[in-house]
Amino acid sequence: MKSVDQGREIVKASKLILLFAVASLVLAGCGGDQESQQGGGTNAEGLIAREDINIQFVTHATPDPFWTVVQNGVSKAEEDMGVDVNYRELSSFDVVELQRNIESAIAADPDGMAVSIPDPQALNDAIRQATEKGIPVIVLNAGENDWRDVGALTYVGQTEFDAGVAAGERMAQADVQNAICINHQQGQVALDQRCEGFTKGLGGNVKQVAVDGSDPTSARNGIQTALRQNQDIDGMLTLNPGVADQALRALKESGRSDQITFATFDLSPSVLEAVRDGKMLFATDQQQYLQGYLPVVLLTNYIQYGVTPVNTEIPTGPAFITKDNAEQVITLAEEGVR
Repeated sequence: MKSVDQGREIVKASKLILLFAVASLVLAGCGGDQESQQGGGTNAEGLIAREDINIQFVTHATPDPFWTVVQNGVSKAEEDMGVDVNYRELSSFDVVELQRNIESAIAADPDGMAVSIPDPQALNDAIRQATEKGIPVIVLNAGENDWRDVGALTYVGQTEFDAGVAAGERMAQADVQNAICINHQQGQVALDQRCEGFTKGLGGNVKQVAVDGSDPTSARNGIQTALRQNQDIDGMLTLNPGVADQALRALKESGRSDQITFATFDLSPSVLEAVRDGKMLFATDQQQYLQGYLPVVLLTNYIQYGVTPVNTEIPTGPAFITKDNAEQVITLAEEGVR
């Protein structure tokens, strides 16, 4: 039987091999002209010229620093690939509006679609309509357990339950025994999985607390109430940067900043500064720039050349930002890629 450490090394090696393969695919897609000049390749147009390729990018994105980085990845891939991408986001999280956006994207008869699946029960049938029409689909960010079911080519994103487990293990290493997990969109599958994984990884008592992530004041008040009602906790995890900001304020106002080990999912300038300054233990990084960039690259190569990763996911996280590397990441965040 392999040890846990051996198993983790195998997983790491597998991910490196997969990422190397993806990187090779990107270079193959971008390097045709150079190879032609050197006599080592051709400028094959494939099944369709890139300037004629249209990709619909439809997710549960809302105006938020996290999704701004995703969109930056989309824009860079659109430029690098020389294709046309229509990026659609929501004014606020609304599954009905997301359904309408997916239906509109299918009606536009695109060459490919990138979609997220935050609510499989509500969205899978609509996405399946696209694949049944022959539109290639890549799932990103949310939908790790559903991409095969809807007929997608692959999933690009974080494995949310495993990321939660890893976060819990890091908290346990910091001697946290009782914690709360602040869920700002309870019922959103990916967020629920983060809290569930965190509970397993910590190996201690975790209480899930629901707050309204769309209203900063309401979120902060909900966290303050949870802090008053759970005097025995020594750890807290939030699931996005906006709620993390409110949690930092709530901790300061409660006078418990030095008593509670705090960490979050995902990055923002304020989160990175808090990690750098020791106010947060860590932030999990799902490298969302890649979640915007890679689906466009993969779809372009599939549409043009018919090549794609086979029956596998492309994990972009979790990576962890700690006090040791926060300053470096802050520099990259200023460029809009972290």
